[in-house]
Amino acid sequence: PEDSGEALFIIKEGKIQLYRISSEGRKLVTTTLGPGTVFGEMTLIGQGMYDSYAEATEKCAVYKMERVDLEKLLLEKPAVALRILDVLGRRLREVEARLEDVAFKTVAGRLASLLLRLTKEHGRIIRGFTHQNLADDIGTHRETATQTLTRFRAEGLVQTGRKRIEILDPEGLWQIANE
Repeated sequence: PEDSGEALFIIKEGKIQLYRISSEGRKLVTTTLGPGTVFGEMTLIGQGMYDSYAEATEKCAVYKMERVDLEKLLLEKPAVALRILDVLGRRLREVEARLEDVAFKTVAGRLASLLLRLTKEHGRIIRGFTHQNLADDIGTHRETATQTLTRFRAEGLVQTGRKRIEILDPEGLWQIANE
């Protein structure tokens, strides 16, 4: 937030987590981005990133393009502007889906949805996520995420280990995610 937010960042390698902090100090992850994606694009529509944070969750290489250089590039290459509009559209759909989850789903439903989303990227075995990471992603407390994972394990939906979740019953998770 101390940065002016007047730049576009392009992730070459690694992962970046974008999040906000509530007035009570709770973290809400808005998205996690990987190689080939960008963030900071909101500066193009007059929105700064003053209330957002970006944090590398693993070793990263990130390029930074200042707003003035980006504006010049967009004028010279309209295809880049179209690509950024596509990114904005996808990001908006993701945020709307997450907002819908928070508004209408239980913690179990949100966690089941998250685990199913993560299987698309990681496969049946999801590695590298702590209970706190999961809680931050679904907007709840770590203890609640832990209790919910324990319930999922007891129901035979998942098997858990240190920073490891194996999805045993994706259909069962899908049912919980869509209750």
